[in-house]
Amino acid sequence: MKQVDLSKYSNEWYKPGSIIKRVLWYITNIIFFKSSIPYPYKIKTALLRIFGAKVGNSVIIKPNVNIKYPWFLKIGNNVWIGEGVWIDNLTMVEIGNNVCVSQGAYLLTGNHDFKKETFDLIVRPITIEDGCWVGAKAIVCPGVKMKSHSVLTVGSVLTKDTEPFGIYQGNPATFKKKRVIEK
Repeated sequence: MKQVDLSKYSNEWYKPGSIIKRVLWYITNIIFFKSSIPYPYKIKTALLRIFGAKVGNSVIIKPNVNIKYPWFLKIGNNVWIGEGVWIDNLTMVEIGNNVCVSQGAYLLTGNHDFKKETFDLIVRPITIEDGCWVGAKAIVCPGVKMKSHSVLTVGSVLTKDTEPFGIYQGNPATFKKKRVIEK
């Protein structure tokens, strides 16, 4: 029976940006984003834009947020990103308007092909449409689309697309009920 052989692993095909760009971002990320210092939101959004992110207005980014590559990030207007969020965007992550990504949430765009001896890297984008809420310590897996105003509850793991206005819970997250927004 074949076994995994990590000495054969290669992700040479994956080119996320020049080494200089990545090192500059790494340093910026440590100083301004992964830090506990509550830098003003406007400084953080300006830095993201300098590094190629598309960022809307009134975006709140709390301390201790880790963003892998801002050039693979699009954030809409009126977005809240809570403390300890990890946006592990090896490829595109799109966050719509009026989205809340709560503390400790993990947006994961990369995985490995466990069926291959070489344990190949797999990357798939994430889309979080307008009005969604990713609960605290929840995980959104590669290739997932959270459709308009859907909710992923605390500590849940989303492995498949949601339906609009659906509330999802568990590991793996499943539909629980419809979200009704009151005035």
